[in-house]
This record gives sequence, C-alpha cells and structure tokens, in this order.
Amino acid sequence: MKKVLSTMMVLAAAAGFAGAASAQTAQAETKADSKAGGMKVAMCIGCHSIPGYRSSFPEVHNVPMIAGQSSTYIVAALNAYKKGERKHPTMRGIAESLTEQDMADVAAYYEQLGKAAGATEASQREVKAADAAVDALLKKGACVSCHGDNFNKPIDPSYPKVAGQSADYLFVALKSYKTEKNVYIGRSNAIMGGVAKQFSNAELKAMANYLGSLPGDLKVVPQDRFR
Repeated sequence: MKKVLSTMMVLAAAAGFAGAASAQTAQAETKADSKAGGMKVAMCIGCHSIPGYRSSFPEVHNVPMIAGQSSTYIVAALNAYKKGERKHPTMRGIAESLTEQDMADVAAYYEQLGKAAGATEASQREVKAADAAVDALLKKGACVSCHGDNFNKPIDPSYPKVAGQSADYLFVALKSYKTEKNVYIGRSNAIMGGVAKQFSNAELKAMANYLGSLPGDLKVVPQDRFR
C-alpha cells in the first residue's frame, strides 16, 4: 500500500509541475503589472489588508496573509477558486470576476507589497525546531519536499510559502483537502489530498500550529480602500 501511495504521489507531483509550468508561462505572457494591480485590489483589501481580520466560513479563522506570497502561487490559487477546485463561495465569486490579466496584476502587486513593507529574510531569523512528535508528522508528510527550506522557500513558485502563515487558516486549509462531496467546502489537489488524508485533524492542527510559529515573509499590510 505504501508503495502504491508513493507511486501516486510521484505521478501527482509530475502533473503538478506540468501545471505549474503552464501557469508560469501564461503569467509571463500577460506581462504582469504590479502598479496596475494596485488599482484592482478593492475586493481584496476588505479582508486581506486588515490586521487580525477573521472569516467565519467554514469556521472562524484568520484570513490568510498574502502580502509577500509568490505571485505565481496567488494566480494558481485564484484560478483554482475560479474553476471550483477550491470551494469557497466568496472567493469563487471574486475570482470569476477577474481576467487572467487582472489575476497576474493583483498577484504581482501582493508579491511586491510584502517586499515593500520591509520583509526581513526569514533565513536571518531564528527558526524554532519542531518537537519530536511534530517533526515526525512533517517528515511523514514530506512537507519540506515542496515547501522548501524552513517552509519559506518552495521548490516551485506555484507552491505557497507557509512559514508564519496564520495557524488557524492553515488548519482549515489542510482539513479542506480531506473534505469530499461537499458543495461549499473542499479543495481538489492530488498531492495535498494524498498528504492530508494520512493525518487526523489533531495531527493537522499540531503541524499547522508549528508552521504558523515559524518566521516567514508573509504579512498583513494595512491599506486605504480610498487611496
């Protein structure tokens, strides 16, 4: 069974890289404009630019920090919402209103926003070692193989930085990969689905809490809706 799962993960990873290459090519062709993106984020500011802002769907949790995230990942995530691969009524509605050019511009804006806000290289900050139990879980999930050094340098830009991300958001996101046959909740991703389904919710929460405690480049940058 382990051999079968391993083979499936390899094939899923290969498919993921192919999709990532396609996403990067499409983004390059649109010539992302971060300045233009700054004029298109009115729908984003109300959640992602308010420190401490919390969502109540599908349960109460901090909305994810996206300033400083890879633009390629942000575009991939928006497309996943648009296609229904990530189920979230509000995010799908927003994503459906965006063209590929809009997505590329908004994503470029948020990637640059994190840098403009004075992000310190995570590698220059102290990294807290995981306790033995959590370390074993992270190794079982092979999390570093995609999310990179200190979970802040993904091996491919279509994968997210997760170090320092809100722990309760990470927990909700991880659980969503286990959810099936639900119209409003769930995420369809062969790699993450295979990983998340290995763990109990308590184990996912332990991993999320550790990842959220790490230093990273992600942040919330307050913005004026009327700028």
